[in-house]
Amino acid sequence: MGVVRVAEAPTRGDIFLINLDPTVGREIKKTRPCVIVSPDELNAHLSTFLIAPLTTGKHACPFRIGCRFQKKDGYIVLDQIRTIDQRRLVKKLGRITPVTTTKVLDTLQEMFAE
Repeated sequence: MGVVRVAEAPTRGDIFLINLDPTVGREIKKTRPCVIVSPDELNAHLSTFLIAPLTTGKHACPFRIGCRFQKKDGYIVLDQIRTIDQRRLVKKLGRITPVTTTKVLDTLQEMFAE
């Protein structure tokens, strides 16, 4: 697995190919596109990032945000967010749209509200 060497830290909304293995149980596996969801203030100072995997699965759930990426329909799987080390980053693939970013942030706020 290669390590991404970027001049600047990944930013919220960037999509990276990320190696999620090894995993345990029902965690999403393999190397797949994931969205950076951690705030840019953290991304600039830490070598870890909060990410949410993307899936092309057809299982709509309350905390999965529909999106289209690389001509495929799928979901940003917010029920599988996790922290990863920068060494898991393989390569940058693109960004989600600002509208999708807003949906992700609104959904995360709903998930963690009291």
